Amino acid sequence: MVARFEPLLTVEVLDLMPDDGNIYELIDGELTVSRAPGLKHQQIVSRIIVIIEKFLEDTPSGILVPGPGVLLSNFSGVIPGLVYLTHDRRKEIATGEKITGSPNLVIEIISPGADNALRDREIKRQLYAKYHVPEYWIFDPETQSIEVYRLKRKSLHLVSHLKDEDTLKSPLFPGFEVPARQFFKLP
Repeated sequence: MVARFEPLLTVEVLDLMPDDGNIYELIDGELTVSRAPGLKHQQIVSRIIVIIEKFLEDTPSGILVPGPGVLLSNFSGVIPGLVYLTHDRRKEIATGEKITGSPNLVIEIISPGADNALRDREIKRQLYAKYHVPEYWIFDPETQSIEVYRLKRKSLHLVSHLKDEDTLKSPLFPGFEVPARQFFKLP
């Protein structure tokens, strides 16, 4: 009996996907499709941008970009909620329309549904570790919590699980200290 192998898709297939409001991502050659983020998800993205951009005004160390295409390899291309690039890293990997390499920080906001939580907490976390993303934050609107992962020995390890008055800090942003609840204060 001859084994049959499914062909792996490459990132070129992403450009062929329809413009239908869905999000198409490729993870290790497998296509994933998810619906466009909802209102609450986008409000949290906006809060994160406002808070971090305010910090970056006084400490201009890099840029925060919402929803960019990030090509990690020929077989993996994703659209994270937000990414942060230091100025040096930006010069290396963000010279065109897409980011072609690992950002300094990836931020995901979990959309409703067990599949979305699994994809962000397990599949994407493993993918980002594989491509040496130094830091990964997951915002969970349902529990109003933030998970902070940092790269250590080729894996992204949970270093803090923040809620309410717990303070979000990062070596990427020296002096940045914001209570977790601030990110979930929605109008």
